[in-house]
Amino acid sequence: MHGEYKVPGGKLVVVDLEVADGRLTDVHLAGDFFLEPDSALAELDAVLTGQPESASAADLAAAAATVLDRPDVHPFGLTAEGVGIAVRRALGRAISWDDLTIELVHGPTLHPAMHVALDEVIPGEVAAGRRGAVLRFWEWDAPLVVIGSFQSVRNEVDEAALDRYGMSVVRRVSGGGAMFMEAGNCITYSLVVPTSLVEGLSFEQSYAFLDAWVLDALKEIGVNARYVPLNDIASDAGKIGGAAQKRFASGVVLHHVTMSYDIDAQKMLDVLRIGREKLSDKGVRSAAKRVDPMRSQTGMAREAIIESFLDHLRLRYSTVESGLHPEELEKAQALVRSKFTDDTWTYRVP
Repeated sequence: MHGEYKVPGGKLVVVDLEVADGRLTDVHLAGDFFLEPDSALAELDAVLTGQPESASAADLAAAAATVLDRPDVHPFGLTAEGVGIAVRRALGRAISWDDLTIELVHGPTLHPAMHVALDEVIPGEVAAGRRGAVLRFWEWDAPLVVIGSFQSVRNEVDEAALDRYGMSVVRRVSGGGAMFMEAGNCITYSLVVPTSLVEGLSFEQSYAFLDAWVLDALKEIGVNARYVPLNDIASDAGKIGGAAQKRFASGVVLHHVTMSYDIDAQKMLDVLRIGREKLSDKGVRSAAKRVDPMRSQTGMAREAIIESFLDHLRLRYSTVESGLHPEELEKAQALVRSKFTDDTWTYRVP
């Protein structure tokens, strides 16, 4: 059995092994990492040999840490967590991007509440095996504030301002912060993948892992982007956007990102109650400076940026063009009526 894992910011970890009587045997680690002293590699193989086939990535990482965390051992580009994930991949319990064919969906233009509902529908389709992994770019035609699953409506939104601008508020299924959405003002995508893709990763690690591709895609259009834990994407000129996640018990992860393109900062400030404490924590003096539109950094049309992202994905991963199915749209419409525009859900955290 063979497994590989590229440690974020580090090196490639490769493991070959066999299984006998429910235990790991003949374990051999390799890779382009650095490790001193040389004898530590054989010690790693030894502590992994005999581990249960059912051991979790965390259990395997704990075994590897008994060697890698010793003061006389110096790994570079190699982590105990990376060893655990590589072993789980060898066992077929964790997967990599290369094991997936990503269905690319862009459009149609829908009310943004429909997109929020689709973020519940599509994971169900992936979990049921009716879809593979899905990456879906949103297109919408109405203004809306989308708040995180655990946010308080009155703490986040000025409802009088909402009324003035003809906007409404919808609560999504994932955590994170509020999204101020007007047609064409930001770039939003939802990624739905099996949980096994992020097996062994902490929440913080999984955010960076699932968006590594978009950081590279941004560099291709001249934006030097980086991840700021837990879930912000920033550039040299300031914050671009943020990510949010929902892990479903059915074995899939919803990961979505919103990046500002050309936001009316004053209107956003009128609608969103962005507290001084949060701004201070972000290290900025004004809320308007927190939003650095991609339009000013790239000089590109929003549609051209999205197409550049899609081209990057097509070159990087196995992809197939796809669209929304009629039955998915029907399920989403039913959820909009029964849940996402119902006060019971919207005001579950008043």
